[in-house]
Formats: sequence, C-alpha cells, structure tokens
Amino acid sequence: MDEYTELTGIIVGAAMEVHSHWGPGLIESIYEKSLAHELKLRGIEVRRQVKLQLKYKDLELDEDFTLDLIADGKVIVELKVVKELAAIHQAQLITYMKRTDCKVGLLINFNVVILKRVFGVSRFPSKQLPSSPL
Repeated sequence: MDEYTELTGIIVGAAMEVHSHWGPGLIESIYEKSLAHELKLRGIEVRRQVKLQLKYKDLELDEDFTLDLIADGKVIVELKVVKELAAIHQAQLITYMKRTDCKVGLLINFNVVILKRVFGVSRFPSKQLPSSPL
C-alpha cells in the first residue's frame, strides 16, 4: 500500500457520497462544490479552481491551467461530466501532475449511473505503476 492509498480512498468515498446524493445529469461545478464540501467534512484540506501559471522558457504566458481540486496538497482531482472519459482527459490530468508537485491524480466522471473504477474513477499513476516523479 502506498502513501496515497488512504487519501485517494477517502476522496473516492466522498465522490461516491456526492454522486449518490445528486446522481448524474448536473453541471461540473455542482459536483465540484459538493465534493470540496464533502472532503472538508472528512477532514481533508481542499483547494478549488487552482490556477497554474504557464511559462515557456523565459516567457510567461497569459493563459493558465485551472485545476478543479487539490486534496491535502498531494492529489489532483479532475472532475468531468461527459458521456465517457477520453484519452485527452487523461492527458490533461497527467499534464497537471507534471506541472505540480502532485504525484497522484484522480479523474472522476460524474455522468455515470454508478460511480466506480473503470466507468467513473481513474487513478494516475495507477497503483501498479512504481512511484516516480512526473
């Protein structure tokens, strides 16, 4: 068991609680606010809509990334409300992880009938992968 297993378990449990309350069909911001609140109720520090400034070599870009949630400063939680998760969603999360000190990220799709791994929740890097800086 790695150091992130307990935290990601709490996050997934909180997401399941939010999903069981609302079900599918709402906009992403509703799930985001609800999940942030649920995590706080469970004693997890959470930051919402975290801006990451982009820099190319010595040029600071006007555009920036906005992460949905960072839990306990360790796990990025990227939320979606889509028919199905696509490779671009995974690439987005992995890019966020590379631009932060977060070694683990969760990709959660609330637009599913039952929120569980494979259909609604993916962890990056997966438990099977060795921990390595991204």
